[in-house]
Amino acid sequence: MGKIIVSENVSLDGVVQDPTGEEGFRLGGWWVRVGDKDREQAARVVLDEALGTEAMLLGRRSYEFLAARWPSRTGALADRLNGKPKYVVSSTLEDPGWTNTTVLKGDAVNEVTALKQQLAGDIAVAASFRLVHTLLEHDLVDELRLMIYPVVLGAGERLFGETRDRKPLRAVSTRTIGDNLAYLTYQPDVSPPRALPGTGGSLRLSPRK
Repeated sequence: MGKIIVSENVSLDGVVQDPTGEEGFRLGGWWVRVGDKDREQAARVVLDEALGTEAMLLGRRSYEFLAARWPSRTGALADRLNGKPKYVVSSTLEDPGWTNTTVLKGDAVNEVTALKQQLAGDIAVAASFRLVHTLLEHDLVDELRLMIYPVVLGAGERLFGETRDRKPLRAVSTRTIGDNLAYLTYQPDVSPPRALPGTGGSLRLSPRK
């Protein structure tokens, strides 16, 4: 069975909108406001992830953004992105131009559930924050990988929207990337809540690594 790996660039206050500044958001472009060492090491993380995952899953808008840029590029990352299987959730996309693309036209939850059953290996979700909201709401995310950028934007679309219930997570790893970036990995915490002694209440605790 495949695993859904959500991988996002995120501001310190959780904004994921327009990191490159190409979408017209007034606060866009925050992704590039770091030093050369940060960018170089972050690019290495992106390449390692692309090489280590078997497929990509995208929403339509993010798919079209990436499909307009990567097919004409060369290099190790471009070769991997252009060659690997890509799945885009869309009821309107008719003729995807990026090679090895399959359009999932049905209900997003049903389509992704079926995709996880059909594929083996990791399925990377990049950008596509509206799709991510749906996947988180329906407990379809197996891992979150967050590259945290040292900026507070105060506005913009955020990675985490409202959910019907809390979504406990546990930290799997933390890394410093370059001089200024934090790379955090979380997985769903399925352990039962632990009762606090003498309170009758409960607190979900994850064991220390």
